[in-house]
Amino acid sequence: MRLAVSLARQCPPSATAFSVGAVVVDAAGAELSRGFSREGGDPVVHAEEAALGKISPGDPRLAGATIYSTLEPCSHRKSRPRTCTELIIAAGLRRVVIAWREPALFVADAQGYELLSRAGLVVDELPEFAADAVAPNRHLVPGWSLP
Repeated sequence: MRLAVSLARQCPPSATAFSVGAVVVDAAGAELSRGFSREGGDPVVHAEEAALGKISPGDPRLAGATIYSTLEPCSHRKSRPRTCTELIIAAGLRRVVIAWREPALFVADAQGYELLSRAGLVVDELPEFAADAVAPNRHLVPGWSLP
């Protein structure tokens, strides 16, 4: 998660989207890929999407893989046809680890955590990383604090 947090700090700031970092590791914990929001100058790419996009679809390592994301993967999206939650499920990952849940700033009812759980993935939240994951997003709401 520390690497994902450092990736979130690399995101170009946006007034309309969170800065998020993501890292995919195989079952043994070896890094498969990494990504961050707005990576490569794409103003609408999400961190999870960027990380998953660097791995060949059907790669057998995905079946036991974990994605670490500084924010709950999106469950609603206007900028692409598939949400990050859908991409993670379709990729065959088995575990998702997040630092904090998506607040109701851009999406009123984010349900990535619940949808992933219902699809059979293990979803873990590491609140000890939440403050560091929130830090690159302070510009969105001055004085914002974690619930």
